[in-house]
Amino acid sequence: MTAIGALVLGTGGLALAAIEAVQEFPRGLIALACLIVGSSAAWYGLLRTGTLRAVGLLVGLLGFVAAIVVLASDRLLEVVLVVAALVLSCALARAAFSLRVRLPSRPAPQRAVLFFNPKSGGGKAEKFSLATEARARGIEPIELARGDDLEQLVRGAVADGADALAMAGGDGSQAVVAAIAAELDLPYACIPAGTRNHFALDLGVDRDDVVGALDALLDGGERRVDLAEVNGRVFVNNVSLGLYAEAVQRRGYRDAKLRTLLDTVPAVLGPKGEGLDLRWTGPDGEEHASGAVILVSNNRYRLGNAVGSGTRPRMDEALLGVTVMGDSGDGQRQPLRGWTAAAFEVDSDQAVAAGIDGEAVKLQPPLKFGIRAGVLRVRVAPQHPGASPSAALPDGPWAGVDALWRIAIGRDSPSSPATTSKTPTKPKES
Repeated sequence: MTAIGALVLGTGGLALAAIEAVQEFPRGLIALACLIVGSSAAWYGLLRTGTLRAVGLLVGLLGFVAAIVVLASDRLLEVVLVVAALVLSCALARAAFSLRVRLPSRPAPQRAVLFFNPKSGGGKAEKFSLATEARARGIEPIELARGDDLEQLVRGAVADGADALAMAGGDGSQAVVAAIAAELDLPYACIPAGTRNHFALDLGVDRDDVVGALDALLDGGERRVDLAEVNGRVFVNNVSLGLYAEAVQRRGYRDAKLRTLLDTVPAVLGPKGEGLDLRWTGPDGEEHASGAVILVSNNRYRLGNAVGSGTRPRMDEALLGVTVMGDSGDGQRQPLRGWTAAAFEVDSDQAVAAGIDGEAVKLQPPLKFGIRAGVLRVRVAPQHPGASPSAALPDGPWAGVDALWRIAIGRDSPSSPATTSKTPTKPKES
């Protein structure tokens, strides 16, 4: 019913908007443009949480208000009807594509341990009393103090009998704990107590339910996902090379991120810039010089699409996502080029600045990227989605309309991500 409602309201709203655009030209055309912008922004906000959701919905509201103001003189009722129809259509379409996966249940661990960084996410661990909540669930909390070696703490806990691991902190810390859990084949839970929690989002953890995420170690379902590595170091999200990686190395970046990034552009790519000494081979087997940014991710991101952009539909495809943005240095100007591969290599004549899950590091070339397929046993709380928000979303608006139609007539339904990894065959350009 949600798919049918989305189609009916969306079609009706657009038809009425088109009629108004013709009858009230040129004001109607301006109002139609405002409605399109407002609808797109509102849809973007519905797909996200926190600040991004607020910004998207605010821009959407401003677009709708602008349309009403343009035609407020004598077409107010029609405009209000169009706005209401499009807003409801977006909401119903999002509901039609929403996916909740019931993951296979597993026995509860005997001694689960939670590691938490009290400083992450502006102090979320303290705000939500994570240590107290963990103890109430029979989970032993271990707080990270300044100067602690997280890897040593985790291995020490395992040596003392821990049989399940959870991490509440940023994605860099998540990678450390996840790598050890994968190495020892222990269950792992990602607690979204960091700032952005991208890994949690793509695993299907509700980022707004920090305390509830602890239930993953009690009665949560389990699935296997991939981890990626560069020169043997595990990362859960991505490694950035190029402008962003150069910027985060600079003093003052954390205090003025945007200004530092803008200052880096002329310093690296300007007429007197040093350039980017990075060399890589594309999916066609041709060698290239670096673009402005190279992003290598643990599974493929949806990029360049308003719907689901910046999320990974799956975490078990056993493939790296490779994206090159900007001029590739060979005369072919491709603003955004992406493909998937089981392995990827970047070479240079000097140490390479990199951002690994947001952490600034220097890596010795060549940079060898690989995927560790299905090595991590992730547990997700039963009340959480269990799948990425883009797992069932179609690529593009026309594909979305077609998918809604198929759902409406009973030929299809939002599909869940596979719970087993695929074996890659050859690189695939996207």
